[in-house]
Amino acid sequence: MQLIFDLYFPPVNQANEAGLLAIGGEVSPGNLLLAYSKGIFPWYSDDEPVMWWSPNPRMVLKPEDYKASKSLKKLVREGNYNLGIDTSFEEVMYQCGHNPRKGQQGTWITPELTASFVTLHRLGFAHSFEIFMDKKLVGGLYGLSIGKVFFGESMFFKVPNASKLAFYHLIAFLIQNDFKLVDAQQETPHLKSLGAYPITREDFLELLNVYVCEPSLCGNWGTNHLRKFTLSF
Repeated sequence: MQLIFDLYFPPVNQANEAGLLAIGGEVSPGNLLLAYSKGIFPWYSDDEPVMWWSPNPRMVLKPEDYKASKSLKKLVREGNYNLGIDTSFEEVMYQCGHNPRKGQQGTWITPELTASFVTLHRLGFAHSFEIFMDKKLVGGLYGLSIGKVFFGESMFFKVPNASKLAFYHLIAFLIQNDFKLVDAQQETPHLKSLGAYPITREDFLELLNVYVCEPSLCGNWGTNHLRKFTLSF
């Protein structure tokens, strides 16, 4: 596995008040792994240069603190859906980019970013959880896994609660595999209702520096063909 890390990021405490740290460079697979391992992520539109962010505070969730509503648990018990894991990664990214959430205009999921995340998926670092009904993809989420951290990127739904079901099964997988932290990036009322909470960037980096050094669970998470891989930056 050969990954090229060709960006230099300034210390994250140099980010401005909005969290913007740097502008420029490429969102190559190696640079994405490097950025996320340092608490930085890209967020920009297709007609803009790449912008790298490290907001303060940072929204996080410990998997064991996840709070599933009674109504969601009932849907899980009823099981009127099929779960997929890493079966439709590229389609999930496409749907996340073309089904914007309420109040959101446009998308940061550019073709360039999609191509790099698809490569990271093939390398076993990026993953998707999918919900199917009547053999149709109706909801899902995707994100990046480094060490014991899952960096949540985006989710979508075409029927009510589909993305919540995907998140429920993500958390179950993370707990089963001893993950320590979900990076939810920025605070929203929905994330807060699930048990996520904001911490300072300093505290986030302290946790990150420990957890990303653990071996990463690589491969297709929907199969038993998984391997442990420790990244060196």
